[in-house]
Amino acid sequence: MKKRVKIRLFPDGTIQAEVEGVKGKRCTDYIGILEELLEAETVDSDFTPEYYEEEEVHEQTEQQQRLRED
Repeated sequence: MKKRVKIRLFPDGTIQAEVEGVKGKRCTDYIGILEELLEAETVDSDFTPEYYEEEEVHEQTEQQQRLRED
């Protein structure tokens, strides 16, 4: 799934944002960015099921990289 942020603006000035495609606690990194971009302050937040999932990390060791270079 691609990473994206859904933003809804309501007539009363309320802003609702939802981060999709970001697993684990990294989704909370977007809060500060959104506050700055929207000149807003977070009043309430809820965690999506993705927050409780672990992010897959793909790592290569130096040895694997060396073999590919040879």
